[in-house]
Amino acid sequence: MAVQELYDTRPFGPDITAGMGMQLLVLEVLCRVDGLGTVGWFTGCLFAVVTWAVLTVALRRTWTTSFGPANRVTLARTILVGGVTALVADSFARRTPVTVLIVFAAVALVLDAVDGQVARRTGTATPLGARFDMEVDAFLILVLCVHVAIPLGAWVLAIGLMRYAFVAASWVLPWLRGALPPSMARKTVAALQGVVLVVAGTGILPRATAVTAVAVALGLLVWSFGRDVVWLWRTRAGEASAVGIGAPLLTGLRVTSRRAGPDR
Repeated sequence: MAVQELYDTRPFGPDITAGMGMQLLVLEVLCRVDGLGTVGWFTGCLFAVVTWAVLTVALRRTWTTSFGPANRVTLARTILVGGVTALVADSFARRTPVTVLIVFAAVALVLDAVDGQVARRTGTATPLGARFDMEVDAFLILVLCVHVAIPLGAWVLAIGLMRYAFVAASWVLPWLRGALPPSMARKTVAALQGVVLVVAGTGILPRATAVTAVAVALGLLVWSFGRDVVWLWRTRAGEASAVGIGAPLLTGLRVTSRRAGPDR
């Protein structure tokens, strides 16, 4: 009864449930058309259940009253990522259709530019939407890294794991949680990772060329993360100095200057 009341009073429930249903439908189509195996089916179902649970909890905690059009676009991207995840998992047990995998990943990457535009034009940008978008991006990159690592080597996983390592480090070093200023270079490097991994994942490039392209992408990502870590450290040190000499106004200005609105 309590669960029923929750979904009767919060409009986001049907959106998430419909998204889970669409995810299962995509898996069924992959199973019938491309012969998705048991491993892929189970992984895709697990992805759908975890996505539904995490989204439901996150939306409850924010007391959101509407899922919003931008989040629906991101949810559509999540469904595609679920398909990619299922296909990559299945590739360890059998030969999977690379073309379908790449198409799903490419469309998910293209839609990454759509949900932000929708949020801004409809005035529905929220921190939760930005976080949702970012987590979908990060997981897609990680899954693509697993796919590309099979022919190129485990070192490719460093691209997908770097963001998660940064988050883990922030649990130990709170200053890493500081807000970063907007950066076109950061966005460009992040977008480049997806493009390079998709191209490398097609298998059309000679191995040496693919290794070089992915290595360059990894190098740029290390530079981008390194630059942000240095910026956060310097800002943290500057704030500590300002507090130490009793300059709260200066500290407040510095904190404010680091605040960046959500991409969504």
